[in-house]
Amino acid sequence: MDVGIIILLCIGAFAAGFVDAIVGGGGLIQTPLALILLPGLPVATVIGSLKIPSFSGTLFAAKQYLQQVRMDWKLLSVMMLLAVPSAFAGSTLLTVVQNDFMKPLLLVVLSFMVVYTYAKKNFGQHKDKSHSTARQLLYAILISLTVGFYDGFIGPGTGSFFVVAFIALLGFDFLHASANAKMVNLATNFGSICLFISKGKVIWSIAIPMAACNAVGGFIGAKLAIAKGNKFIRLFFLLVIVGTLVRFAYDVFKRR
Repeated sequence: MDVGIIILLCIGAFAAGFVDAIVGGGGLIQTPLALILLPGLPVATVIGSLKIPSFSGTLFAAKQYLQQVRMDWKLLSVMMLLAVPSAFAGSTLLTVVQNDFMKPLLLVVLSFMVVYTYAKKNFGQHKDKSHSTARQLLYAILISLTVGFYDGFIGPGTGSFFVVAFIALLGFDFLHASANAKMVNLATNFGSICLFISKGKVIWSIAIPMAACNAVGGFIGAKLAIAKGNKFIRLFFLLVIVGTLVRFAYDVFKRR
């Protein structure tokens, strides 16, 4: 593998880890860059190799959040257990079919997310304690199954979808949503990694240096998010979602 390509991939991995640690969406940087720089590799192999740095960056970010933010471990345990097989199933499907048919739908969903988050100024700024335990558990199961499958099948923007789900359905603020999302995202990455390794879809000479850079980015991003708090994370979230929206819009309309 050309050293120049590895260096560019590592720079992208650092940026992805930084963004992902704050509010998710690091795949928006890492995935298209890798697909451009590695055009001769199958898409499933590229995605499989990227799951290793995604996991390492999320792990280091999660460690920082664990030291500063209180986690709901009962809820997280259920979500993480369900997220592993959900992501595994999504990645299994990715190895046999294309996922382009989902992108027009995602374009609509992301557009709604941008408008809603921008218009609702208090979205994610405070915790909502009105949710019953039973309702939280039901929502947690649905989030794990749907977003977990999405992560395995499509990938980019998973962290952002988790953050929105934690805020809108579970009543978290941005900081706690980002922190808890990292733990579930670890589980989805693990589920996908199990599938891709078993299928021989990981190129370790790419994955390992990228993993180191993604971890450094994740460490720094989490530190910044914890220091700056909800308002900063909300602004960063809007930027990432707009970026994700532009990415999917390009994918959808360039084929027409």
